[in-house]
Amino acid sequence: MAEPWATLGIDLHVEPTGPGLRRGLTDALREAVRSGRLAPGTRLPSSRALAADLGIARNTVADAYADLVAEGWLTARQGSGTRVAEREVVPPTGTAPHPRARSRPAYDLRPGSPDLASFPRAEWLKAARRALNAAPHHALDYGDDPRGRPELRTALAGYLSRARGVRADPERILVCAGFAHGLKLLGTALRARGARTVAVESYGLDVHGRLLTTSGLDIVPLPFDRLGTDPIGPAADAVLLTPAHQFPMGMPLHRDRRTAVVDWARRTGGLVLEDDYDGEFRYDRQPVGALQGLDPDRVVYLGTASKSLAPGLRLGWMVLPPDLAERIAEAKGGVDTCGVLDQLTLAEFLTSGAYDRHVRATRLRYRRRRDALVAAVAARAPQARVTGIAAGLHVLLRLPPGTEQSVVQAARWQGLAVHGLTQYRRPGALAEPVDALVVGYGTPPEHAWSGALEALCRVLPG
Repeated sequence: MAEPWATLGIDLHVEPTGPGLRRGLTDALREAVRSGRLAPGTRLPSSRALAADLGIARNTVADAYADLVAEGWLTARQGSGTRVAEREVVPPTGTAPHPRARSRPAYDLRPGSPDLASFPRAEWLKAARRALNAAPHHALDYGDDPRGRPELRTALAGYLSRARGVRADPERILVCAGFAHGLKLLGTALRARGARTVAVESYGLDVHGRLLTTSGLDIVPLPFDRLGTDPIGPAADAVLLTPAHQFPMGMPLHRDRRTAVVDWARRTGGLVLEDDYDGEFRYDRQPVGALQGLDPDRVVYLGTASKSLAPGLRLGWMVLPPDLAERIAEAKGGVDTCGVLDQLTLAEFLTSGAYDRHVRATRLRYRRRRDALVAAVAARAPQARVTGIAAGLHVLLRLPPGTEQSVVQAARWQGLAVHGLTQYRRPGALAEPVDALVVGYGTPPEHAWSGALEALCRVLPG
């Protein structure tokens, strides 16, 4: 009985053309290799399998293979099958050259990423295996609830309530593909319900402002003084804050201002968007609780796994007020667009306690790095001053006036990637200019930390 086409080995799309099957197949295969469509080292189907796919005699395929082996286009070895020969592929005329890959710096102290080498691969795989074994078959279908898998929303509600003081209900949690995705959904929903202006901190990430303006919203900067951000500034319909650990200045929102911004939201009907980007990482005392706990009807809580686990997971979440939850779900669409398997794995990771263990272990490692950085700067660069050290994965390294750009340039010459504070100052910022570096001590892998710290000290004044 002939084997059905669908069960045979490797798939290969090839269309023999011209007079004679053997010649047509040979020419088609040669052109596929010459053009680069079949890359060097690619394994081809057996002559038997390709003959069955094309509906031709096996000897025809074997003869075509033999011709191309003789010409040097293919190689054939016992036990290894037939493969495309290793050779330089000349792209067709007019093909644009591939862009050169950006070279990585020798040391990376830019903020924004954790130590990716510390990602808990073994524990994550165990959680993935348990989650997949327990998942019902329908969980692998198109998700019909845009809020995300109920397993993850339930696990997040328990964790956020316990660890961050969030008043969370699984029905009001929406899973998104990271903070930027969540902010984009919020911008769309706010604009749809009549909002026009969002107040943002004078220092922050430009990309967040661009996401809001793309949604049709105007952004205005908030004042910044010795107490940090003053959230009661220009008239606005909403305010975007990093209250637990202001990015990049590094201080929490002052306690009086925490109360004041919630009172403002109640009085005006405004909304507070709380970016809790690294709330788990506080070193000298208990973490500052989430602002959302003061009034869950006026504060949207946003968190992600980007700093605690890895940005590449693309998993974030929002805890929404009741009157906004349905609007955000509609803005996301009628289906769940976040990967189901990663959602189920994170849910298992949270409920099993593996997430807590990982956060505690990394918190200790990052605290040691912070302490080493503070000590090294004090000993070798007394003109610089380290601030914003109580929490997070970065510090603000204040420099003598007028030196920021020269230090950033010197760092580039040393192969050290580091950002100046100017990069995070918004246009029209209501704050005195400061010369400083924003030093992300979480980014380097453990083996590169001492070298990165040494390179930093070499470029600092004094």
